[in-house]
Amino acid sequence: MQTSEIKMEFKELTKLFEEVLSMINLESLDNEIKKLDQLTCDQGFWNDSSNAQKIVKELKTLKNKQDSIASLKEIYEELQIVYEFITLEEDMEQEFITLSKKLRSKAEKLSVELLLVDENDKLNAIIEIHPGAGGTESQDWAEMLFRMYKRYGEIVNYEFELIDYQNGEEAGLKSVTFTLRGDHAYGYLKAENGVHRLVRISPFDSGGRRHTSFAGVIVIPEIDDSIAVEINEKDLKIDTFRSSGAGGQSVNTTDSAVRITHLPTKLVVNVQNERSQFKNRDKAMQILKAKLYQFELQKKQEEISSYRSDSSLISFGSQIRSYVMHPYSMVKDHRTNIETSRVNKVLDGDIADFIYGYLKMLARGEE
Repeated sequence: MQTSEIKMEFKELTKLFEEVLSMINLESLDNEIKKLDQLTCDQGFWNDSSNAQKIVKELKTLKNKQDSIASLKEIYEELQIVYEFITLEEDMEQEFITLSKKLRSKAEKLSVELLLVDENDKLNAIIEIHPGAGGTESQDWAEMLFRMYKRYGEIVNYEFELIDYQNGEEAGLKSVTFTLRGDHAYGYLKAENGVHRLVRISPFDSGGRRHTSFAGVIVIPEIDDSIAVEINEKDLKIDTFRSSGAGGQSVNTTDSAVRITHLPTKLVVNVQNERSQFKNRDKAMQILKAKLYQFELQKKQEEISSYRSDSSLISFGSQIRSYVMHPYSMVKDHRTNIETSRVNKVLDGDIADFIYGYLKMLARGEE
């Protein structure tokens, strides 16, 4: 890099660093952490276990944010030192480049995290994947998406729980429901809500022809007891059936799996991950409450959007992203126009750029 390029790069990075810090009130963050820390020291803190766990979770989230800010500051301070000595030591240039990339990556992640201010963003995410029309092709595509999100969860260190898995007829899956738990899981993964399109040479077509497949991804927040959702038992149809696991193996030989249908809205929840019918029923009710909560929020959004001529709210049936494997390699998000040629890397869970791009678009009010 030329000296003028290094100066320009440092100037841009300094501006980026200052912009990120301006997004948060550090004093308020420190005070909130101290306040919650003090609560955990109270003698009767664990008397209310449920409330205590919520406070501990909130405290962990805030401390993680504090640590991220401290890490960003540390990287910038290192960059400052390298910049000051770069004219004296030629071998410092590579270190400057390395730190520049590190700072940009950290600032990007933290700036997106600071955009997650909606009340539901901090909640865990319940994800459903359903194949579109097309039989084996779309069912296999749904399985590929399921793996992509599992891999993403592993990359960001989220806890995974399988709720329900329905095998495909020949390959793939008919439907899957699972939970990803971790810092702002719903806040990030809400970016994935919508229809995903795959274009490839089909491995199931003996003629080697190109096929287009669709699968729908639904993301809802895992609500807790602090959000009241009333359900009339008379509005429910509850069925039990025998569980079967991913890949076709039998989970058990009793009718422990539970399906709950909310008759007024036609919302359906299947749960079969526990051996106990009672545990599956409780989990199904929890997910149903989350779905009803999301359903009511969506109704309100649609009412508000009816007054906006430029409304483009995303709903199930909209195509948000295309994954093209033939005749060329490309993944493109149709909302943000972000694209990459590294299809296999994306399908292996590297979807952060698409998520960040969508959240920044929301922050700009372009949804």
